[in-house]
Amino acid sequence: MTTTGLISEELQSAPPPSQPKPVTGVALGGLLLSLVGLALMLLAGLQLRDYNGGGPISTVVAALLVIASLYPLWPTFLAFAAGRERNALLRDDQLVAARRASARGREEGQIAMGYAGAAIIIAGILLVALSQHDGNSVANTFFTASAMRKSFPEMLPAFWINVWVAVVAQVFVLIFGLVLAIMRMLPGRAGAPLRGIALVYCDVFRAIPAIVVIFLVVFGVPLAFPSTGNWPGTWLGIVALTMTYSAYVAEVYRAGLASIHPSQSAAARSLGLSYTQTLRTVLVPQAVRRVIPPLLNDFISLQKDTALLSAAGITEVLLVAKLWEANLFNLSPVLLAAAFFIIITIPQARFVDRLIERDAAKKGQ
Repeated sequence: MTTTGLISEELQSAPPPSQPKPVTGVALGGLLLSLVGLALMLLAGLQLRDYNGGGPISTVVAALLVIASLYPLWPTFLAFAAGRERNALLRDDQLVAARRASARGREEGQIAMGYAGAAIIIAGILLVALSQHDGNSVANTFFTASAMRKSFPEMLPAFWINVWVAVVAQVFVLIFGLVLAIMRMLPGRAGAPLRGIALVYCDVFRAIPAIVVIFLVVFGVPLAFPSTGNWPGTWLGIVALTMTYSAYVAEVYRAGLASIHPSQSAAARSLGLSYTQTLRTVLVPQAVRRVIPPLLNDFISLQKDTALLSAAGITEVLLVAKLWEANLFNLSPVLLAAAFFIIITIPQARFVDRLIERDAAKKGQ
């Protein structure tokens, strides 16, 4: 190609810039979803107002939900305003400002669609829960306030048994799980028998469901060892949960110990520390710090599995809830028991998430 041809190609005009995306479609979508969500929430609010005899609490909650469902209309209005601004800027050939207005308007429209979608989901759940079927409804079956008030005074002390069992079992699990993890990591041929025993224990108790272990311990131990016949069932339940969760926690400990670089152990041994001293002063402290989040996750599961003690006749919260359910022919006490576990478990889960985020931030520095 000649020099004249290259120059002519370089002097050719660039293609026209692309137009900013339109806003009207997204804004109309947000408006449509907002109106649908508002209509459904109004229907749900009317049914919620009449729930439980039309008390003041249900009326206030219904009013707040309807008011909250009005919010998506505001970002919808902002989306339409940004769309008009975009069109005006395009007429004035202000392409960069028009793109900014378009992006802002589309974002507001998507916000409206998101909140409106949430309102539709909540309204749908309320409509299903409050709908009547042969004189009954989901709300009357699970959310009867009178049944919860009657059962609450007995269920709260029973839930304390769940908390106490979980706390005591966690202490034993921490100790026994660490012993199992150390047994699984004993070096050399001398440690092979103990490694095998720990391996078999972890495999067996991770394979057996916790409720089976509870049955075997709570009902079997007094039969096999008559001297334990006077032991409280609660302590036998603690033993069963400890046996089960020690197998899981031992694997967590072992993963933490294995994650420490071998140079740490070699350096400690070169300084004259014995294997036991190396574990106690170098390896175990580092491993425990690393495995705190997964340990807490196991303890959350342990907290929930204390409800399995009801199968062995131990008077914890689920057993009391089942007795009230049989007395009232209503599942609201069982839902109240679930609420107790939610109240105590969700903060632990958020605490675990916080620890994981903090650990990730430290590693990223």
